[in-house]
Amino acid sequence: MLGRSLTYDMVVIGGGPGGYPTAIKAGQLGMKVACIEMRGRLGGTCLNVGCIPSKALLHSSHLYEEAAKGWGPHGISADNVKMDLDKLMKHKAKTVTGLTGGIEGLFKKYKVDYFKGKGEITAPGSVAMHPMEGGPAQTLSTKNIVIATGSVPAGVPGATVTVDNDAKVIVDSTGCLDLEKIPEKLIVIGAGVIGLEMGSVWRRLGTEVTVVEYLDRITPGIDDEIAKKFKQILEKQGMKFKMGYAVKSATNEGGKGKLVMDPVGGGATETLEADVILSATGRVPYTEGLGAENVGVKLGARGMVEIDDHFATNVPGIYAIGDAVRGAICSVYTLPQRSSQHRAQPGWLCARRGREREGRWCGEESLYARCDV
Repeated sequence: MLGRSLTYDMVVIGGGPGGYPTAIKAGQLGMKVACIEMRGRLGGTCLNVGCIPSKALLHSSHLYEEAAKGWGPHGISADNVKMDLDKLMKHKAKTVTGLTGGIEGLFKKYKVDYFKGKGEITAPGSVAMHPMEGGPAQTLSTKNIVIATGSVPAGVPGATVTVDNDAKVIVDSTGCLDLEKIPEKLIVIGAGVIGLEMGSVWRRLGTEVTVVEYLDRITPGIDDEIAKKFKQILEKQGMKFKMGYAVKSATNEGGKGKLVMDPVGGGATETLEADVILSATGRVPYTEGLGAENVGVKLGARGMVEIDDHFATNVPGIYAIGDAVRGAICSVYTLPQRSSQHRAQPGWLCARRGREREGRWCGEESLYARCDV
């Protein structure tokens, strides 16, 4: 398809939980649709480096812990239980590949053109597709553009934390999914959903996990009473917490992680060391290189795309959905948004069916761990 201009009814930039259902539904309704995805695999963060692989690891680690510690009292003998981390990671990868491949099949079924590359809005009704493999950009002309570029891990506010997933010492949530060995000690920066889920995985596999949190409570988006009980359960399971600490830096010191932090209420600086330090302070919209400035699309706090109640931006014919817009960043918030993509008119494809309250999308706050609350 390279080397010539193509014309569409809709071009969707991003193939995650907001983008790919939008593209598929538009195809089902007879529209000529293209979807551009820079990852090289459909499904976005959720399927590739978020919900699905993390839940695969949570499930596998739970089975391991049950076999190693939970069966004995029931009279089930399972001596010398071992974890083959390489097999565990292959199982996780197979789970991800199966789901992402299924989306490609739906694209073919509903005649959605799939481009592997980075989408950039160059003018109203025009998107440049920069191929992953390099080479000249392809121009896609379209009546409507849907921005569904998702999000990326956030940095640690006010701290020097240089993530290097390849070195596997200072990692973000993506890197923590692909560790090559079980660390003896893991420090988690942030007591939110991501940090506690990933901390739970490695704790079950035998890692000593310490969570460092700026606030005096865990999981800010969850009810106070539930959060308190949840923390007690995690502590009983062996997870340690350092509440009310501001991280100043996290560095790789000769293959070991070193974290420096100050008590929020004042006091002496403290230092922790671990094999791996996970930066898990949330996510921010990914709009870098989108080309919003080329057409005047208004961006708000943290780079999020400003939209109205029908997911329309301030530029006619350009819409946005998912993590790139206001509200909590999580696929469970994207799903009620994109459920309204089931309309025949292009303008309705981003009409909201979800509810809004005080400028915040309403949806389920979900966290996966092994505990009864």
